[in-house]
Amino acid sequence: MKPLLILLNSISGLVLVRFTVSKFAGWSVSVAAFVDMAKPLGIDPTFFRITTGFVIGYASISLFTNALILLLKMEDNEKSRLLFTFNSLYGTGAMAGALFSEFFLRSNPKWPLVYIATAIVVVAAANLFSRYSKLPQALHGQSDTVPLSAQRST
Repeated sequence: MKPLLILLNSISGLVLVRFTVSKFAGWSVSVAAFVDMAKPLGIDPTFFRITTGFVIGYASISLFTNALILLLKMEDNEKSRLLFTFNSLYGTGAMAGALFSEFFLRSNPKWPLVYIATAIVVVAAANLFSRYSKLPQALHGQSDTVPLSAQRST
């Protein structure tokens, strides 16, 4: 499962780099979208776009960091485990915000963006599941319980 998570975190990070660049570079599609989404909030669309670029940029860095933690086998280190958890929660929160924006701020949601944000939430949830679930250990035959020996009949 670890190689799959490394791949998924890396791909998710790359996808978010693309969206970060579009916000900072002021691509026309991004500018138009933020003009539409800033109207209900009553804020400056450029400020909203740039701020969102920082939020998504950090989410990208977080996912790349998670991939490195897994790749370098640092997940048993307590500080790395906390960072991995924080990064996963941050990615989930950032994409939840993106989904909120798509459904409640945009006049018509862009479904490809909804699918991408949902997929990244699933990747972040898989990160958390891999850390805090007993299922991966059970699948590998590792368990915290001591197996019982057969009882003797007397």
